[in-house]
Amino acid sequence: MTTLAIVVSLLAVLLIMVGVVGTVYPILPGSILILVTSLAWAWILGSGASWTFGIIAAGLAIAGLSASAVLTGRSLRREKVTRGPIMAGVVGALIGFFVVPVVGLFIGFAVGLFASQWARLKDGRAAMASSVSALKAMGLGILVEFTCAMSALTSVGFGIIVHALT
Repeated sequence: MTTLAIVVSLLAVLLIMVGVVGTVYPILPGSILILVTSLAWAWILGSGASWTFGIIAAGLAIAGLSASAVLTGRSLRREKVTRGPIMAGVVGALIGFFVVPVVGLFIGFAVGLFASQWARLKDGRAAMASSVSALKAMGLGILVEFTCAMSALTSVGFGIIVHALT
């Protein structure tokens, strides 16, 4: 394996790891970074192994991003959570990010979502039920996207090994 291939492969793995973290912690880029990195890695190395495993990784990133959006969107529509409470959750997440380091993003989103639902529905129990359902759906979406991202990282890892052996 050439020095260029080693450097490119290490950089690709590091970027994909950032993407994996980004699927859980949305301040960082996630699946899109994995998609672009895996294809760029395959293109730069240019071997059959790199293209095979790079395309598999890109497909997994697209599948994770799509599944996350579909699962979350479907559940939010079922619970009748409109864009307003979601935007309030995003604002709460931004505030929480600066008030409570690391976990404030998640706490702020939950508080903002609940507060907006409570104001909209005028019923604390209904707001809590719909907020919890929305958070579960988002959690499931994150879990699916994270699993696909880890699988994409594994695919690129196998691609590096196969590329080095051929």
